[in-house]
Amino acid sequence: MLLKNVYTSIDLGSDSIKVVVCELHNNKLNLLATSSVKSKGIKKGLIIDAEKARSSVKEVMDDINSMLGIKIDKVIASVPANFAEFTFIKGEVKVNGESVSSDDIVKVMQTAMKDKLSPEKEMVTIIPVDFRLDEAEGALQNPLGHKAKKLAVRAIMVSTPKKNIMSVLAVLSSLKIEVEDIMINGVGVINALKTKEMDNKVGAIVNIGAETMNVSLYNKGSIVKNSIINAGSIIIDLDIAKTYNVSLEKAKKIKERFAVAHAKYASKNEYYDVTTNDSKKIRINQLELSEQVTKRYLKLIELAVKEIASLSGKSLDYVVFTGGATNAYHFHSLIEDKLGKKASIGEVKIVGLRNNQNTAALGNIIYFINKLKLKGTEYSMINKEQTESLASVKNNTANISSDSMLNKVVSYFFGE
Repeated sequence: MLLKNVYTSIDLGSDSIKVVVCELHNNKLNLLATSSVKSKGIKKGLIIDAEKARSSVKEVMDDINSMLGIKIDKVIASVPANFAEFTFIKGEVKVNGESVSSDDIVKVMQTAMKDKLSPEKEMVTIIPVDFRLDEAEGALQNPLGHKAKKLAVRAIMVSTPKKNIMSVLAVLSSLKIEVEDIMINGVGVINALKTKEMDNKVGAIVNIGAETMNVSLYNKGSIVKNSIINAGSIIIDLDIAKTYNVSLEKAKKIKERFAVAHAKYASKNEYYDVTTNDSKKIRINQLELSEQVTKRYLKLIELAVKEIASLSGKSLDYVVFTGGATNAYHFHSLIEDKLGKKASIGEVKIVGLRNNQNTAALGNIIYFINKLKLKGTEYSMINKEQTESLASVKNNTANISSDSMLNKVVSYFFGE
């Protein structure tokens, strides 16, 4: 039996922990399994209680293992982007042989980052902007196999405080889960949502989480700046809970099942029956609820727009919104009314994974595969025995081919 190229990604969010497992088969990405559970011990993206976080991770991994019939013990892990830095770097090396090898690519990256990393920071990844060979004027995305005597690179080094990484590694290690790669979600989402048009433009992606919003600025598909806003969709849940005297959990369900993000599409004749905290039965009017919800969504959008202006200082070609909040009814109408046609909701182009809360987890897998492609190698996160034991699951063939998504190399394996 051939070894399956299987990859697992875990995203530790403040509201939920998401896991996505995919297989790369015939240059297409197939979804094998996905699961999410309520987060515990994580606040604003940071692990504040390792034992509670461990419990949540164990729960979601047990669910995934049950679906697949094997124990997943290798993952790509998202790490907090709090205080992340993006440093533009350049490097040049002599090519060892007649053509550029993966070793040459690693070496030029090491040269580029030399003495650029702060002592308190840890490197997450380096994203190549482009490569150049000898004195040639044209730039390349992937120089592997090209004949040259010299190889140069321009790249962006992503780094983050060491404690951001170590806290995640410690939780996963305690469950005997090996971390094959780390990534911040701002890099993951661009890989999941990028289109050909975005490759030549400047724009932003706003990832709305429960307690924070991650605003990332991109230039020609590469992340150049990132900011975290301490506000998220939980403000809507809190408002509903207070207004109707219900639990936070029930408020979230009311928001997701009944509220309309843009109140002009809500009905004044629709009602939702609910029992309050003091056991009273009430009826919630959809229009009244949605008017309240719309105000809060607009507040989040305004905060994001203000942060984008602070990061860029100029008009952008696109603003893409993602995260669980964008699944709300008529959220697309709300952002179009506010920002015009340049605003859109990111679309995850893989069958079976339409929920935008999984965008970063999927993108981190694509990013990892791009590393493999740049190095010219293959790798799987499961071994032969696990392949043979892999349960029969429904193959969800992706609506995208390697030409449209996986061939756009934005990263690489960086050797220690």
